[in-house]
Amino acid sequence: MIDPSPKSYSLPDGVTIRHDIRPGDLGTLIRRHGVIYAAEYCYDHTFEPYVAGPMAAFILADNHRQRMWIVELKGEIVGCMAIVEASADEAQIRWFLLDPEIRGQGIGRYILMDALSFCRKAGYKRVFLMTVGVHTEAAALYRSVGFKKTEEHPAMLWGAERLEQRYEMGV
Repeated sequence: MIDPSPKSYSLPDGVTIRHDIRPGDLGTLIRRHGVIYAAEYCYDHTFEPYVAGPMAAFILADNHRQRMWIVELKGEIVGCMAIVEASADEAQIRWFLLDPEIRGQGIGRYILMDALSFCRKAGYKRVFLMTVGVHTEAAALYRSVGFKKTEEHPAMLWGAERLEQRYEMGV
């Protein structure tokens, strides 16, 4: 059994996480999503608006049951993730992204464990996320903490046919 406390994981030197949104964050986060996923998975120009609209609405919402994790390395944004309220009982993980150069250091696991702890404290009963089949390393992380794949179907997304997947777990 994995210790559900994020305190059992540590961050590498120079990496910090904050929850407050600052001027310029929205643009930076949208750009990082677009550039990284275009380079790694050939996502087209339609992916940035897919991220931008809901992320802007999330930032404008005043909801204590939602939270953003912004990962910085020496003051520069290098990743993020959010918990978004889907219903009174269900939260959604959105915008989970780490720059390639900081992957493999336990940062993703740290954020994910902290997010699941946040969900429990916020009173959610379930957490889900949507992803695509090419994100195999992320899916392995999700499964390692208890997520189960509950749906899978082909879909035209961001310029190509992709295998859309839903993962969920109880908290």
